[in-house]
Amino acid sequence: MSDYDASVVPDGSNYHIGIVVAEWNPEITDALLDGAYTTLLKHGVKAENIEVMHVPGSFELTTGAHILLSKRERMDAVICIGCVIQGETRHFDFICSAVAHGITNLSLQTGKPVIFSVLTTNTFEQAKARSGGVHGNKGIEGAVAALKMIRNNG
Repeated sequence: MSDYDASVVPDGSNYHIGIVVAEWNPEITDALLDGAYTTLLKHGVKAENIEVMHVPGSFELTTGAHILLSKRERMDAVICIGCVIQGETRHFDFICSAVAHGITNLSLQTGKPVIFSVLTTNTFEQAKARSGGVHGNKGIEGAVAALKMIRNNG
């Protein structure tokens, strides 16, 4: 669930945050983006300090995050938003593993928080439930994690 104690989330008015969003499964990723973006604004991040980059799919999230972190003068964190739904082949396993490892490695290499807001579900219905449905919005949770990690990184 996306309920959280707003009083423990730091003020983001001095933060610069990137959001990389996969275009695949746009009904889901657009809802996650909306949750993350709205939450950043709610906690003081200025709209001009939020940079959104769209990439073709979840596999490209790591590269998009790397571009934002290396090509921008100041980027405090990047939130990676995607949705991979289980299919009939092992493609799901390879993509999920590659993205998780890529995001972790990028964060360790750069010393900047790179947040995993990628849904990895068995069905479209499960993804809907986690992108604004009964299980909250994982984009909101990614934004809160980014704000907290920037504070911890400070």
